Amino acid sequence: MHLKILLPAGVLLEEEVEKVTAEAQNGYFTMLPRHIDFVAALVPGIFSYLTPAGEERYLAVDDGIVVKQGGQVYVSTARAVPGEDLAYLQETVENELKVLGESEKKARTVMSRLEADTLRRFTRLGGER
Repeated sequence: MHLKILLPAGVLLEEEVEKVTAEAQNGYFTMLPRHIDFVAALVPGIFSYLTPAGEERYLAVDDGIVVKQGGQVYVSTARAVPGEDLAYLQETVENELKVLGESEKKARTVMSRLEADTLRRFTRLGGER
């Protein structure tokens, strides 16, 4: 399979792989070359792949999406950190990616409230004519 990891700033990684393992909302999954075409939403976690030389490689990835189509596997994510040390990568996921995800959720909640308040005020202005 041909794996391509895409970030907003460009391509992080592009290489041939034998196996891909990632985490979605309902748990971990593995894709092999003859796996059916597949799409899944990724959650912050550890992403791994096996090279043709038999080397297992790892990345800490943020929310994203993985698409397998034929022999191509595309991963699009906001952030990814490659590394050999699984403990370091797990710490990166816990301390950076999941924490930022919580901050983004809080910011979205605040923005939603502001938008709703703005709409209520416009509605009141329209009714006062």
